Amino acid sequence: MPRISPVRLAVAATALALTATACTGSSTSGATDDASKPSTITFWHPWSAPNEVKAIEANVAAFEKAHPNINVKVVGNVDADKVNQALRAGGSNAPDVVASPETSNVGKFCSSGVFADLDPFLEKSKIDTAKTFPKPMLDYTQFEGTRCALPLLGDAYGLYYNKTMFEEAGITSPPKTLSEFKAAAIKLTKSKGGSYSQLGFMPNFHGYEVTVPHLAAQWSPEYFTADGKSNVAKDPAFKELLTWQQDMVKSLGGFQKLEKYRSTFGDEWSAQNPLHTGQIAMNIDGEWRGGMMKDAGVDFEVGVAPFPVPDDQADTYGKGFLTGTIIGLASTSSKQNAAWELAKYMTTDTDAVVSFANAINNVPSTFAALESPKLENDATMQAFVKIAQNPNSNTAPAAVNGSAYQETLQNLAYDYESGKVKDLDAGLAKVAGQIDTDIAKAK
Repeated sequence: MPRISPVRLAVAATALALTATACTGSSTSGATDDASKPSTITFWHPWSAPNEVKAIEANVAAFEKAHPNINVKVVGNVDADKVNQALRAGGSNAPDVVASPETSNVGKFCSSGVFADLDPFLEKSKIDTAKTFPKPMLDYTQFEGTRCALPLLGDAYGLYYNKTMFEEAGITSPPKTLSEFKAAAIKLTKSKGGSYSQLGFMPNFHGYEVTVPHLAAQWSPEYFTADGKSNVAKDPAFKELLTWQQDMVKSLGGFQKLEKYRSTFGDEWSAQNPLHTGQIAMNIDGEWRGGMMKDAGVDFEVGVAPFPVPDDQADTYGKGFLTGTIIGLASTSSKQNAAWELAKYMTTDTDAVVSFANAINNVPSTFAALESPKLENDATMQAFVKIAQNPNSNTAPAAVNGSAYQETLQNLAYDYESGKVKDLDAGLAKVAGQIDTDIAKAK
C-alpha cells in the first residue's frame, strides 16, 4: 500500500503510543486454545482501496481453505485510534490479529504488552527469523529484545528518474554517488523567469518523501547508542545529511525559490504529482509509485535505481530505506493459537506473501518470496526487490514513544534548511537532549 511518511505519522503515532500505556494486556504466550478445533478469529487491517481489499480477502480465503476449522472475520480500513481503543479494552469486540502500516508504534506495542510476545510461537513453529526475513524488517518488528510483530510485506525507497529528460540532458545512466547526483540535478534544472520550467530534484524537506529517515538511510546511521541514548549529535551521518541537503538547496536556487516552485505541485497521491507532470526529473519514492505512474499514463519512460550514496560509501551503492506493514496478535485474545496460524500463514507462506505483494505492488517480506519465480518481474518492482535484498539497506528503529524522535529530528531539518537554525552542531545537540528527555518521560 502507498506509505505515509513516518514523520507525517508522528503526531498520530505518538498519541497512540502515549494512550497505549493504559493497557494492562499481558505479553506472555499463555495461549491455551486448541487451533485444531473449530473457531472464529477476528482480523483487523488498514487497507481500503478496492484492489487491496480484494487481495487481502483472497489471502484470507486461501488460509481458510488450508485451515477449514478456522473462520476469519475480516474488518478493513481500521485506523490507529480504533485499534488502540480495542487493544486497551479487550473483550469480545477486540481483534485477535492486527495488521498495521505504522512501524513506529512497535516500540509501544511491545513494551506495553498490547501485542503478544511472538517468540514462543515462532519457537513452537520452528521458524528461524534470521533465515526468513531481511534484517531491517526484523529490526522494525521488535523492541529491546521483544518480538511482538512480524513483517507483512515491505516498502523500499529508491530513485525515480525521467529517462526522457536524462536523454535530453545527455545523461546516460542514473547517478550512483551524491556528487554525481548533484551534477545531474543541476544539469536537469531549467529556469524560467524567477522560477523553473523543470527542476532536477526538489531537495526541500517538505517535498513529499524527501524526509530525514528516507535520506539518512544512505549514510547507514545509528539513531541510538547501545544504552538507548540518542546518537544524532555524535553520529556524523546526520550532520553530513543535513549539510548535503543544504548544499543541494543552495545549488538549485535557494530555499525561497524552491519553496515557491513547490507550492505549484499537485497532491502527492494524485496524477498531479510533480514527478508525473514532469515538473521534477528525479525523486526519492517507494515501489508503489511505479504503479501509480503507470495508472496516470505518464508520457515518458520511467527509470528506477537505488538512491545515490555518499561518495565515501560508494561500495554500498544499492541500499535504501526499508519499512512496511506489521502484523501482531492481541495479547488479550483468548484464541492466540488459532490467531497465530493466520499470522504465520500470511507472513511466512511464500505463495501467500508473493500473491499479496503482486496484487498491491508491495515488496515481499521474506527471503523466499523475494526470490520466488512467481513474483512479478516488472523492472520497477525488481529494482526495489534488489534494494530490499541489499545487506546494507536499513530502517529507523523502534522507540518507546513511537516516531516522536523522528519528528523532533525532522523539525530541526525544517529549521536548518530555512535558516532559522544557524549552528547545526548546537541544533543536533539540542535535539539529542530533547529525544532523550521525551523517551525518559514515556517510560
